[in-house]
Amino acid sequence: MDNCTTISDLFPKGKKTYLVNGVSTTGWFSVDYNSIDLTNVTLLRAILSRTNRFDGSFTLVQVEVALSQYKAPAWLNVQHDSFYSQFNLSMRSYILSMSKQYTVDYISSPEVSFLKSLVGRVGRKTKLVLRFLDEGLVEPSTNQTYGSILKNLSSIKTFASGILVPKHYIWPVTADNYLQPSTSVVDDAHKAGLEIYAADFANDFALSYNYSYDPLAEYLGFIDNGAFCVDGLLTDFPITPLEAIGCFSNLNNTKADHGAPLVISHNGASGDYPDCTDLAYQKAVQDGADVIDCDVQVTKDGIPICMSSIDLMDVTTVASSQFASQAGVISDIKAVAGVYTFNLTWEDIANNLKPMISNPFGQISLSRNPRNRNAGKFMRLSDFLAFAKGKKLSGIMITVEHASFMAEKLGFGVVDAVIKAVDDSGYSKQSAQKVMIQSTNSSTLVKFKQLAKYNLVYKIDEVVKDAAPSSLADIKKFADAASVSIKSVYPESSNFLINQTNPLVKSLQSAGLPVYVYLLMNEFFSQPYDFFSDATSQINALVHKGGEGGGVDGLITDFPGTAHRYKCACSCCLCNQHF
Repeated sequence: MDNCTTISDLFPKGKKTYLVNGVSTTGWFSVDYNSIDLTNVTLLRAILSRTNRFDGSFTLVQVEVALSQYKAPAWLNVQHDSFYSQFNLSMRSYILSMSKQYTVDYISSPEVSFLKSLVGRVGRKTKLVLRFLDEGLVEPSTNQTYGSILKNLSSIKTFASGILVPKHYIWPVTADNYLQPSTSVVDDAHKAGLEIYAADFANDFALSYNYSYDPLAEYLGFIDNGAFCVDGLLTDFPITPLEAIGCFSNLNNTKADHGAPLVISHNGASGDYPDCTDLAYQKAVQDGADVIDCDVQVTKDGIPICMSSIDLMDVTTVASSQFASQAGVISDIKAVAGVYTFNLTWEDIANNLKPMISNPFGQISLSRNPRNRNAGKFMRLSDFLAFAKGKKLSGIMITVEHASFMAEKLGFGVVDAVIKAVDDSGYSKQSAQKVMIQSTNSSTLVKFKQLAKYNLVYKIDEVVKDAAPSSLADIKKFADAASVSIKSVYPESSNFLINQTNPLVKSLQSAGLPVYVYLLMNEFFSQPYDFFSDATSQINALVHKGGEGGGVDGLITDFPGTAHRYKCACSCCLCNQHF
């Protein structure tokens, strides 16, 4: 009990060592205490990456109390019947006694003998489920490994109606956490007349990299993959599989719809591939982005390129190249030394450096797609424009920063260069794709407004609660839309929402300015706890227009596939509620 309760504080001398399924185990055990002893014991989080806000707030709940209070179908898991029998405690007698008073829908156990002892003694509607542990562990009553038992599913049918298996039994993963081909265990169980349930799901665990840190995508892999469907899912976060089953299964995820919310990539699909590379842009288009983006920088020989940072140290392998010695501090840009795009020619960058995938949570060892950490090719602005033209996109977004620095220090007119590249690519002669220009600098947008007819987006790079009428009037002079941070929509404290929505979005929209929110990421560390480590729940809250919903018009995201999937399901029940 010591890993999830305060029992060690209340009984500091209560540590004992017992054999549990043949393994010597030390800790605090429930068999050493009665219900009176446990009255003041409270619960703790068992997983330290989760919030400690609720530690010590809840007492232990007796099974009978839970069954009487909550009328949902009940599933009881009896994990250590053979251990309790050492203390003359009979889980069988307890379960049989309780089932006379309460309806128990499912009883699972990893112990074959325990389940066999219940056959014919529990209600006909109660399903007995054999819970499988890791393949190499030994089941105590048969002395067989669980891997061996799995090979004889027909024998399980004699005492159980289903099996509960760790999810890796169905979708095994490699040592570096990528999916292997699925096994036949679901089909095998169904052929044997058994239901099959998958376990070990949690939104804040390290998912396979194939899921792009999107837990909803993982659930869909078990219920909507075109080959098989499990009968149930055991999870720490029930809201997400409910979304998967209720709104996202059997979804036509290829439907092109460029209405709201607009899905705008951030450096392409930068959650899966290095920023602003050909592969990141290809993935963004494949994933259904409405708009793909290019953050424009300039090289030493005056070529506009797509690069998410003006400092090559941030997004390339320049630190390990022959150009590392050129690092220096330019206080107008940043306070630490860097090697800048304008230090090297395009040929220097394209031929001697490799891209490097962004790693926003590197301090907590949460890496993005490591097999492709240096994959893809850099792109010039002209390459980007040629790639985007003709794709099923509603537009492109070009971000321009440091325009004054480039003009004054480098003698490079980035505004003129962007306009020329766009004109040369033929965008001025078509209307199918909108050209959007984004900047945090109002003077840059003013210059674009004077020289070309683009859709101008003012990026507000501070957390802002609202905008005064005079500020809205000023923004209208140089911008057609605004992009704002997530925290400007949903304020938070200690990674929890503050239970209110800032009025900024409505104020901007009332002035005729569509609002795009940045930056969406799938990784659970990027989301307040209120969204249950589920990127789709966060998207729903940002897009939802009723009550305390954010009501934004677009989503700027590292993972456009997740936002596009939400958009495809937008007519379902999910979009009509606010979490």
